[in-house]
Amino acid sequence: MSESLIIQRALRVPRSDGAPGDGAAVARQLDSALLSAGFALSGPLLAHLSGVEDAGAVADRVLAAVRELVGAHVRHNTYFLDFPANVPDTLEFWAECLRDAGHPGGEVVNLLDLPLYGSYRHTYEELLAAHEELIASAKDRVTVLHLGGPLAEEERALYLALAGSPIPLAEHDLVALGALALSCVDGEQPEEIPVRENRAVVNRVRVEAGAAPLVDTVTDVLRLACALSEGDVTLETPTRFRSFRRPVRGALMRALDAVAASKLGDVRKDREAWKRLGERLHPHEYPKLPHARDVFAVARGDKEARSLAGRVEVAFRDGDPGRALDLLRTAPGMLVRSLDRLLRSDLPADRTITAFTEVLGQVSGRVLLSLREHLENRRTPDVARVFTNRRGRGWVTADERTPLADDVVARLCALLDDELLRRLPAVDRLVVDPDVLPLAIPLSAKATSRGFGVVPRGSRVPVDGAVLRFFTYWREEAKTTDFDLSVQMLDDDFEDAGQLSWTSLTAVGGVHSGDITSSADGASEFIELDLAKVTARYLVPQVNVYSGEGFHQVAESFFGFQTLEADQRGMPFEARAVRVKSDLRGTGRVALPVVFARADDGTWSAFWLHLHLIGHPVFNRVEANQSVATLLVRATADRRYLTLGHLVDLLRRKAGEATTGPVTYIGVERPDGLPEDSDVYALDRLSELVPL
Repeated sequence: MSESLIIQRALRVPRSDGAPGDGAAVARQLDSALLSAGFALSGPLLAHLSGVEDAGAVADRVLAAVRELVGAHVRHNTYFLDFPANVPDTLEFWAECLRDAGHPGGEVVNLLDLPLYGSYRHTYEELLAAHEELIASAKDRVTVLHLGGPLAEEERALYLALAGSPIPLAEHDLVALGALALSCVDGEQPEEIPVRENRAVVNRVRVEAGAAPLVDTVTDVLRLACALSEGDVTLETPTRFRSFRRPVRGALMRALDAVAASKLGDVRKDREAWKRLGERLHPHEYPKLPHARDVFAVARGDKEARSLAGRVEVAFRDGDPGRALDLLRTAPGMLVRSLDRLLRSDLPADRTITAFTEVLGQVSGRVLLSLREHLENRRTPDVARVFTNRRGRGWVTADERTPLADDVVARLCALLDDELLRRLPAVDRLVVDPDVLPLAIPLSAKATSRGFGVVPRGSRVPVDGAVLRFFTYWREEAKTTDFDLSVQMLDDDFEDAGQLSWTSLTAVGGVHSGDITSSADGASEFIELDLAKVTARYLVPQVNVYSGEGFHQVAESFFGFQTLEADQRGMPFEARAVRVKSDLRGTGRVALPVVFARADDGTWSAFWLHLHLIGHPVFNRVEANQSVATLLVRATADRRYLTLGHLVDLLRRKAGEATTGPVTYIGVERPDGLPEDSDVYALDRLSELVPL
């Protein structure tokens, strides 16, 4: 598992520890096979595989890993054999289904009951025979795989990076962290684990290995109990606590006793979870740990302990923001998160800014960057306020806040930039790929899906090609499941400009591959758009759960897009044309992964959303989502995100003037030919640029 993880995440192939041998022929064959999937071996990796005896086994694993990375590990069939050619008009197609069923017409008919509707009418082999080979283009993607270190070294480096991440990890990375923590339990450990959820995953392994957990709040202990019960360490969903062994109960109670005396106010917000945990820990058996026992007394309501957040809220409610500010001085992170509210109160702005300046150095870099981005959007009212939870579920509300004064925003931004500059490391030689500059600074990975070419919410990526083709694939786990790929089109004013879906197979500039209504063996749907014929300003792809299992319940599901030139042919799915492939695993029933926007000069870019709508339990359709989806898209597209370009500008102020030697490289992918010992920040490491 770890070798595939490293290949897919870092585009590095761990160095084989096999015996020397002649693997040259296998290495050349692998390089050729990889090219069909849009990958190639770097020179050092090709040379390494050419000289090891087990090159064949390594080649099999590498090819399997990269094919899964771009979605080429499954067979993508289409309902219409000749797609994107010869797709019929929707009504003509439905009439054909009726005629095939011998239905006389004139009454209500369920399309799903018609034999011709919803199931593949040909095999994958017949689809393959019906399509010409993909014509090569100079714009075809070629992603280079590089040679890594030995597997154990790569595992350790990835473990330290994940455990020490300055931002919250996505669910799949938390799973990887748990596996890596187990294999690295006796090795080097990170100097600091700043994110609480990450700490809980590492603490689980520490406790199971007999070591003391690293905790400094009562909530750290609660998260650890969730991790030990294989539950949700983010505390977003309730965990069913298991029956702990006595040594584990003792470790949890001792850890709790050590931090509880000054943190009892934090118990109330999770009191139901604490009450359930108390049933498993048996606190009455630990009379010598009174502070730990107090935690459960507070949870039951037998002991009063008001949290700092509660006291601050009372002060605001009483119309006394000055008292709220004095309380917040003792909690720097909470003060920063309350800064907007304080600035909108009747307190003098200078008093608030002075308090902010005093605590600035005690707040994490991620929170400071979040505030910096927030302030950039507070000079004018937003179109709407967009909220997203940890799983990317989004909702909107009106923005009724008073804008902040320009001079106040400017002063605060200057203070933030000075503090961020102080924390950023000095580098001797800085080399930056311009393509990375429009990407949003990754401040959290919680809603970011695993995949290929996936970038943080708010990032803009150029779309280079005459033809844009979306795809989705899903495979049901236990019951019949129907996902529907659609695209909503919006004009310059975010008004409806048409759509493509199973109810509209053809529209201006595009065609749909046909509706597949079950996925026991996997199912795919495609939409192709000729960008020269598209008149809309915005294209909003959606994946709707029409019936059956959700994104988090199916065995597998993902979304992606390909770009091709106008004269290229090939199969509906061509791995080397894939620019992005992103897993779909959210709890909402409607996925909005990305928006495509046309600039005034006719060029297109992809703007990342990573959003889900709650939707309905069944029968979700693009027509029913238009108002909410449009508002989300408009509010998100109008927002000013803090980009890596801003961070790079700060780094350049501390960069040296050396012209030789190793470089610090920041880019989308690692290029060939960098000096030895260079430090490379590609997509897999961009979050490490966030200062602690």
